[in-house]
Amino acid sequence: MSTMHVDIVSAEQAIHSGEAKMLVAPAREGDVGISPRHAPLLTRLRPGEVRVEEESGEERFFYVSGGIIEVQPHKVTVLADTAARARDLDEAAAQEAKRRAEEALANRAAGEDYSHVQAELAEAMAQLQTLERLRRRAKR
Repeated sequence: MSTMHVDIVSAEQAIHSGEAKMLVAPAREGDVGISPRHAPLLTRLRPGEVRVEEESGEERFFYVSGGIIEVQPHKVTVLADTAARARDLDEAAAQEAKRRAEEALANRAAGEDYSHVQAELAEAMAQLQTLERLRRRAKR
């Protein structure tokens, strides 16, 4: 079976490097599935889960807060703003970030720019969704 090399990196560290037979990532326009020999692609990512299916069939899950994905026929590079292994996410911190962002949006004063608060809310929600999906898969 054909594989592709996948690298997932952020400004802080390389999070994953290895061969895969499939990758699913949260592109701005919707989730994209990438397999070996995919057409070249460069697109932005939104906060969400990246799923890597290894040659063995094992799946690995990662969270990215955004960034870009570059696809070449035999190599995929995810350049994330921030990235983490899904199992390393802190659910309590994500819940607190969500609460703070929702509170800030509810109490917003006229004339203030809330795009930053909305981005924080989107990131917290994406982290919580990633954790929920990980829990559901573990129950199977």
